[in-house]
Amino acid sequence: MRTVIHNTHVVTVDDADSVHYDCAIAIEGSRIAAIGPNEEILARFPDAERVDGSGKAVLPGFANSHTHFTMTLARGIFEDLSPPHHPPFSGGLSPIPMPPLSIDGRQVMAQLGALEAIRSGTTLALEDTHDVADYAESMVDTGMRFLFGERAHDRTGTSIGDPAPFRRDESLGKRCLKTIERTFRDWNGAADGRIRIAISAWAPDMCSPELIGELRDLQERLDAYATIHLNQIWGEVAAVQAHRGRLPTEYLADLGYLNERVICAHCRCMDPREEEILGRTGAVVAFNSAIAARRGLSPRIADLEAHGCTITMGSDNMAEDMVEVMRTGLFMERVRRQDGCSPTPEQALRWATRNGYQALGVPDGGWLAAGNLADIMVIDLRRAHMVPVMRVVSDFVHQGQARDVVSVMVDGRWTMRTAKCCPWMRTACSHAPRKLRNEPGHCSSGTDPT
Repeated sequence: MRTVIHNTHVVTVDDADSVHYDCAIAIEGSRIAAIGPNEEILARFPDAERVDGSGKAVLPGFANSHTHFTMTLARGIFEDLSPPHHPPFSGGLSPIPMPPLSIDGRQVMAQLGALEAIRSGTTLALEDTHDVADYAESMVDTGMRFLFGERAHDRTGTSIGDPAPFRRDESLGKRCLKTIERTFRDWNGAADGRIRIAISAWAPDMCSPELIGELRDLQERLDAYATIHLNQIWGEVAAVQAHRGRLPTEYLADLGYLNERVICAHCRCMDPREEEILGRTGAVVAFNSAIAARRGLSPRIADLEAHGCTITMGSDNMAEDMVEVMRTGLFMERVRRQDGCSPTPEQALRWATRNGYQALGVPDGGWLAAGNLADIMVIDLRRAHMVPVMRVVSDFVHQGQARDVVSVMVDGRWTMRTAKCCPWMRTACSHAPRKLRNEPGHCSSGTDPT
C-alpha cells in the first residue's frame, strides 16, 4: 500500500528538530518512503492514495514507556490515595486494593486503556503487567506496537513500600520466572514483530537478591529488555534500606541489574548519588509526569539526563493521555529548574517520541525520515485553541489536547482515521445505529467526533 499525505506540515524530531512546512510525506508498506515538496512527492507516487493534510501536521507517534492498561479500573480513585511521604510507612500504593478481575475483565480494561492511548496518539507502549497471555491477543487487534513486561517478585504478605521484614517465597519467584520464559516463547515477535516481551522486576523491595540475579541472567540469555519500578515512593526507599542496608539504586547496581536496556520507572525519591549511579549504567528513566504530579513527587530530570540517563515518558496508572503527560512534564521541570525556557517544547516532544522508541528497542521509529517506520499521528491545527499557528511544536506541546489527534498509523496501517472509531472497535459500537455498527469510520455514538 502507498499513501501520500500532502499540503501538510511534518514534524520530524530528527537531530536538528526539523519541521517541514506545506509539504508531503509518502508511506510505502510499513515505512516512510519520502518527505518533500508536494509536487515532487505526488509526482513520484502517482498511484498512492492521496490524503489532504491541509490545516494539519504529521508527527511521530508517542511511545509510552511505562503504563498499566488494566489499572484503568482505578480511575478517579487511586489518584487521590497516595501513600505518605514521611514515616510511618506501610505496604501498598493505596489503602484500597484493586479488586480481582477475571480474564474477561482484564481484557475489557486493557481495551479501554488502548482505545484512550490510540486516541491520544500513542503508537508504542511498554505495558508492565502479570499474566500477559490473559489479554495479549486483544492487544494485537488494536494495531499498536507493544513491549510487554511480564512481572516477577518473590516477597509475600505485603506490597511496595513496607519496611516490615522481608518474607521470601522462593516457589513464587520460580513460578514468575517460568511464566516469563513461557510468555517470551509464545509471544515475543508476534503480530509481525509488533509484540515483544520484556522482563519486569516488580520493585527493589519486592525482589530478593537471588531473584534479581536470576532475572539479570534471564535477560542476558533471552537477549531481552527489562524494566522495574525504582524509587517510586519513600516507603520503598525505607524498605530497601531496612532489608539490604542500601539505597534502592545501590542495591540493584551491586547485583548488576542496571544497564542501557533497563527502563526504570519513576526515579522520583532519589539521593543524588543514586542519580549518578543510574547515569553511569546508561539506564533509561520513564518520567511519569502526570502521576508524579498527582503523587506530589517528581524526579530531578535535568540531573538524571546530565548524568547520562535517557529520558522517556510514561502515563503509569488510570490514564493514557500522552499529550497531557508531555505537557505536564514540561511544566514540572520548568518549575523545578526555575527556568521558563528549559526544557523546550522540542525536548519534551523528543522524550515522548524518539527517546521512547530508542529506549524500547525500536531506533527506526519515533522520528520521521525516509526508511523509518510509518508510526505517525496527524493533528488538527485548526481548532480554536491551536490558532494562530506560529510554531507547530510549541503550539502542540503548550496548547494541544488529545482530541486534536485525528488520525494514527502504525506500521503503515491506520489504527484510527479522521478521529472516528478504531477499526478493531467497530463491532463494539453498540450505541451506533445497527446499519453503522460494522461499517468503517463511525464512532460509538454514530457521529463524527470532529
